[in-house]
This record gives sequence, C-alpha cells and structure tokens, in this order.
Amino acid sequence: MNFALSDEQELLREAARAALSRVNTVQAARAAIEDPAALPDLWPTAVQAGWPGLLIGEERGGAGLGGFDALLVLEECGRVLASVPLLGLFPATAILDAAGDESLESVASGDLRPAYIPSRPPSDLLDGWTVEPHSGATRAPAPRATLDGDRATLEGRVAWVPDAPGAELLVVAGIDAGGAPVAVAVPAGADGVSIEPATRYDATRSLGHVTFAGARGRRLDAGADVLIGAWYLAQALIAAESVGATQTCLDVAVAYAKERHTFGRPIGSYQSIKHELTEVLRRLENARGLQYYAGWAHEAQPVELPLAASAARSAAGAALDFAARSLINVHGGIGATWEHDAPLFFRRAQLSRRLLGGTHDATDRVAEQAMSGALSGAGAGV
Repeated sequence: MNFALSDEQELLREAARAALSRVNTVQAARAAIEDPAALPDLWPTAVQAGWPGLLIGEERGGAGLGGFDALLVLEECGRVLASVPLLGLFPATAILDAAGDESLESVASGDLRPAYIPSRPPSDLLDGWTVEPHSGATRAPAPRATLDGDRATLEGRVAWVPDAPGAELLVVAGIDAGGAPVAVAVPAGADGVSIEPATRYDATRSLGHVTFAGARGRRLDAGADVLIGAWYLAQALIAAESVGATQTCLDVAVAYAKERHTFGRPIGSYQSIKHELTEVLRRLENARGLQYYAGWAHEAQPVELPLAASAARSAAGAALDFAARSLINVHGGIGATWEHDAPLFFRRAQLSRRLLGGTHDATDRVAEQAMSGALSGAGAGV
C-alpha cells in the first residue's frame, strides 16, 4: 500500500487550489454571517474544473476517477472554507454511476446538479436505516419507498441535508416495506417534494430539511452495498474537508507565532505554544493518513471502508476542533473576536462534527469494527 500521491493526483490538487483561489472564500464566509446571500455561487467553478463528473465513468462523459481523488478536492475546499456543493454531489454521483442512470451525462456536464439524501446503515448499536432528525438525539427512520416496477413513491423527512437547497435531482437512500434499502432518484421540483433551507452557525454550509409526501421517482439499480458505500464516502469527504481546514489553522497559527513578539521573543519560542502547535500537527498528520486510507479503501478494498472512513471522520473532527481552538488561543484576545478569521474555522469545526451522524457515531463505528475483528480473530484461533 503506497499513500504517496501520483503525479496526476498532485496536478488535481494543484488545479483545485488554483480554481478556488479565484474567489476570496474566507472573506465571503465572513460576509455570510450577516447576509447568507453574500456567499458566491461556486457551482460554475466546480463545473469548469470538471468536478461534477469526477466519479462518473468516461463512457458517460465523466473523468472516471475514484474516491481518493474526490477527497483531495474536498481537502482543498476545506482549506479555504469554500461552499462548493460537493458533499452532496459526490455520494450522489457514486450511486448514479453504479446504477448506470440515464441522468449521468447531464450530471457530468454540470447541467444537472444532484444531491445525496443520506441514510445511515444499520449497526450493532442501532438497527435499521435511519436519518437525521429535525431536533433531538433520536434518529428518524429513512424515507419509506412504495415500489411499483421501476417507479417508487416516497414518504418521509430528512433534516440537515448538505447541499439540498439548489439541487435539481435528489438521490435518496430509502427503505422498502420490508425495511430493505432502496435507491430512488427524484426531481427536486417534483410534486410532493419540499426543501426548506436551513442555516446554522456555519453560514458556508448549505443545509436543507427535505420532505417527501407522495413524491414519485425512478428506482435505481443500486443495492445495499452501493448505499453503504455512499454513506461512508460522505463520512470520508467530511473528514477530508476537516483535514484541509486543520491545515489552514496550523499554517496561520505558526505564521503568527513567528511574527508576534513578547518580552523581546517570538511567542513561538515559548514551550506552551510549541507544544500546542506540535499537538495540532500530530493530530493533522494522523487524520490525513486515515483520510488516505479511506480513499484507498473506497477504490481497492470496500470491505475496509466502514472502518477507514469512520476512523478518518473521528480523527479529523477532533483535529479540527483542537486546531480551531488553538488558532484562537495563539492569537490571544484578537483571536476570539471578529477582527480575525479564527472564529470562522471554529464554527466550521463545530458544525462538521455534528453532520451525518456526527463524529461520536463515527467513533462508535470504529469501536464496533474493532470489536468485530477481535472477536473474529478469537474465534479463528479456537
């Protein structure tokens, strides 16, 4: 297993960084606190860069790349708090591509923007496919699909869906009458579909509450393994985004620690600052290694993806939380005010830790996988 980036992956990362540099996304994030409409529309940037077709096969007009490449793009988005709707896009295109759906060419060209309506796969701690509730800690059941040949009628509600507002096609992970998972593609403008935009403390994150009331769509030829893979791809994407934001927190904090002097010395020369920033670096490198593991597993070893993506999500969420707090701490009083960008990264950290089951759920998944492996190993040795 070699986690060194190929020349093509290095070029992809550099191209993503260049594309995002055309807009001051951090400044836009600051303006969006007062006026969410101040956020720039970065979908044209994504289309120009070819990201809508990143995970779509070449025969359908896409680039035919893999999950590892998608994570590299999300890492660059996280560096600059870019509000590109990729967290909803990539899992949706993975499902559509696996199903060979009729919409793929339009999606790859950027003419049609899909969004993933996520459902959490069952686990040892929670039976059944579930979705985010509007409020409270108890998860809600996934939308129920009534099947009629290649058509499906959906009923249910999914809250806090990333990138749902503005999407034109919803790729839903629902359940049939027997509780088995089923993938359904529903036009966002179809009768019975309602999308309520929602904004919380990170204004750069587009969220929506999606309601299905007799909404009709087409059933996709995608089994449980595809829907499980989409959920864990989404976990890895949040992790990669968090890794990118952690890197920026570290870079900005180190630069300030070198230039800010007290008692005639740069504050970076004091052990308390050194140790704190070293801890940020340690957490960052750990999370990045797990991110690369998740990308590799998505492409080469899907059976390991639940563990790899969950571990990456858990580590990256904790790393960004620690890094954002350290960025505030290193800057002292100004770091806690709106005179600095540090609170923007802190807000991103707190919301990212709570989406799609949250880092606590990912940590539980790691424990579940570890226990399962230990028990299997013990059984094999008997």
